Amino acid sequence: MGQFIELKAADGFTFPAYVAQPTGKRRGGVVVLQEIFGVNAHIRAVTDGYAAAGYLAVAPATFHRSKPGVELGYTPDDMSAGQALKATVEALGMNPSAPGVLQDIQAAIHHAAQAGKVGVVGYCWGGLLTWRTACLLKGVSAAVPYYGGGVTTEAEIARTPKVPVLAHFGEKDHWIPLEGVAAFQKAHPEVEVHVYAANHGFNCDHRGAYDASAAALARERTLAFFARHVG
Repeated sequence: MGQFIELKAADGFTFPAYVAQPTGKRRGGVVVLQEIFGVNAHIRAVTDGYAAAGYLAVAPATFHRSKPGVELGYTPDDMSAGQALKATVEALGMNPSAPGVLQDIQAAIHHAAQAGKVGVVGYCWGGLLTWRTACLLKGVSAAVPYYGGGVTTEAEIARTPKVPVLAHFGEKDHWIPLEGVAAFQKAHPEVEVHVYAANHGFNCDHRGAYDASAAALARERTLAFFARHVG
């Protein structure tokens, strides 16, 4: 079980992050980036899971600049609320030198780095932020976006990752068409891409899209990827 602590971004903004400590020797750090539902029970469980695998795991509250204390479920109303919060945070911009969510993620990376090299993993919107992190931020050794909404748009495909990236997609994901995944693969042959016979959100056991076999295989691949590049 982890606990919330306060982190401070470069612009002085303070925000909470859920931090889970590994037992025994630390293998490195992992920053876990939330979906559009906040650092809720599922994201905390995911973070605990990376700690159990030996990593100092940090899940920053990436909605905090828009609204503190967000913890949503997965109903249609929750999804609408999450989309609105995401739009508000995205409107702050994605310049790492300016106040915004990337500065918060950078602070989380800095905290995780006390354990050694740092990997970043994110889900849904967090997957998109993970891709941007791989392309724009410092102190990261590997990045794993899960079904990152927006990753396959022209603007995001145009970015260049600075670190090894492993990307997970679902072939039944109506938010991320396979044509976009193919375009992403063509533009980024250096990225390890896996497509599962599953829907958007297949890793989340709190929602109907959960696919246990796809989630288990993706986690196995993610942990192996982090073992190679993080420790």
